[in-house]
Amino acid sequence: MNAASVVKGLSIIFFCSCILSGTAQNNSTSSVKHVKISGYIGNRIDDCIEHRVKAQDVEHLVEPFRHHEEKNLWQSEFWGKWIQGAIASYRYNQDAELYKIISDAAESLMATQQENGYIGNYAPEYQLQQWDIWGRKYTSLGLIAWYDLSGDKKALDAACRVIDHLMTQVGPQKVNIVTTGNYVGMPSSSILEPVMYLYNRTKEQRYLDFANYIAEQWETPEGPQLISKAIADIPVANRFPHPESWFSRENGQKAYEMMSCYEGLLELYKVTGNPLYLTVVEKTVGHIIREEINIAGSGSAFECWYGGHDRQTQPTYHTMETCVTFTWMQLCNRLLQMTGNSLYADYMEKTIYNALMASLKADASQIAKYSPLEGWRHEGEEQCGMHINCCNANGPRAFAMIPQFAYQVKEARINVNFYAPSEAEIVLPGKKEISLKQLTDYPATDKIELEVSPVKETVCTIALRIPAWSTIAEVTINGQAEKGVLQGCYFPVTRKWKKGDKITLQLDLRARLIEQNQAQAIVRGPLVLARDSRFNDGFVDETSVIVSKDGFVELTPVEVPAFAWLAFTAPMILGTDLEGDRTPRQIHFCDFASAGNTWDKLQRYRVWLPKTLNVMNSPYKPY
Repeated sequence: MNAASVVKGLSIIFFCSCILSGTAQNNSTSSVKHVKISGYIGNRIDDCIEHRVKAQDVEHLVEPFRHHEEKNLWQSEFWGKWIQGAIASYRYNQDAELYKIISDAAESLMATQQENGYIGNYAPEYQLQQWDIWGRKYTSLGLIAWYDLSGDKKALDAACRVIDHLMTQVGPQKVNIVTTGNYVGMPSSSILEPVMYLYNRTKEQRYLDFANYIAEQWETPEGPQLISKAIADIPVANRFPHPESWFSRENGQKAYEMMSCYEGLLELYKVTGNPLYLTVVEKTVGHIIREEINIAGSGSAFECWYGGHDRQTQPTYHTMETCVTFTWMQLCNRLLQMTGNSLYADYMEKTIYNALMASLKADASQIAKYSPLEGWRHEGEEQCGMHINCCNANGPRAFAMIPQFAYQVKEARINVNFYAPSEAEIVLPGKKEISLKQLTDYPATDKIELEVSPVKETVCTIALRIPAWSTIAEVTINGQAEKGVLQGCYFPVTRKWKKGDKITLQLDLRARLIEQNQAQAIVRGPLVLARDSRFNDGFVDETSVIVSKDGFVELTPVEVPAFAWLAFTAPMILGTDLEGDRTPRQIHFCDFASAGNTWDKLQRYRVWLPKTLNVMNSPYKPY
């Protein structure tokens, strides 16, 4: 299908979607009133809020908006990223001090708005170039988030004026939005997301028209062809030729910005009900899963798709940008809510426990820009002449997403997506209140107990996510075993629940050996394990053979050192010499998130271990 055919087809679909707009709204009165996560994950969320979100000098983020001299940098994204993470954090912990910080930040930013509606720092003659519209996107998202939290109509009006001003510059008979900025127009046209949010809140037809216009421009010759290339099943790393200049307009593989565009398309889908939009997003996500996401649940190198799944065993510069990690989580979460497919929750669980947790320094003062699978972690550079970078601004949004993801309700059904010690207060239709409490130290151990406490006896469905990786899964209710528990889907239980009812879930935490490209790694449940030089039991880069049986590795839990969350030993045959004692040695591993978490270059960690070649077992194959 060529671009012209897609555009012609879209014109017909867009006409119909205007008639259908509003039909996909959810009128459910169900809600999660409050969630509190404790244990390791809960502590990391709290640390991030206290030492990253609240510690931010917000006036430093607002200052660029008071000047209009910029030509090409992205200072204008930081405020919008930070405030969205701060608002999501406040929704979680209800910290009055944090609310005051957020309120002051919003007022300071709105005071910079010009008479024509522009909020940004680009000089007039450089507007629409480089990262200008991208910055306006984050400003709009931040203002809308503040409006949703506070009800301050001044913030909604400010966001409307930002987009209205943009619409005087780009659109039909004006500048084509996909010809602005870098990366074949993806950063600029990702503003589709806040445009749809404004339509949802104002019902002003001009915003839906503008949203349809943006999606149409993707399929013009200058655009990223996000629809036609998805329909054609083109892998995300191969949609455009390898660029001669990497950070430039010609690079169409930019991971974060591509996913941001698809997030906006999902918001357009929710209003129009156009099945094409959901199809192209799911097809693209399928390619990302198969070809890009690595063992730790993230991807990208130099911030772009590169066929990273098959190349993850090869040490690579600048892998797993945290902005990519967060946006991947957000995209999966939206698809989870729209489709009810629990596999998206599986992908999120892997990302949370590995790539995301690994990005936060032990003292929570910094979020790594990149989190490689071997070597050491370190601070990202300060960007745009400011004391911050994109991932320190964006990363807290991922931590604050975890409580929102953990329990999700629709009508009289509660999906339990995330297993960790936690409590949730939920309101079902008819104002029926029910509390859930998880008693577990999963994934240290394999059992999750869920206490159910309705205010009054209540008929509803509690659906447990059964991870696809758990070959064995057992569910009991009040001690009675349930039948029909299948991996890779939800196990729904509908009954009249009364206070004191207890659900027990037991998962398969046998350690699995993963082999790829003459390398090997150990995965235990959702956790990836890594060697760390602080264990002082050998050279972490040494070639070895991990001893396994039927694909499983017999781990031995050991005393956990101060630097780690979880620690084990695994039997391994080290080196290339089989003469003398061939007895496997017990070598230490910790969870990937703990590996290298002091960001000290004198300490090394490694996930993929080089496997020693045994030619007696491997027939010679000439190149």
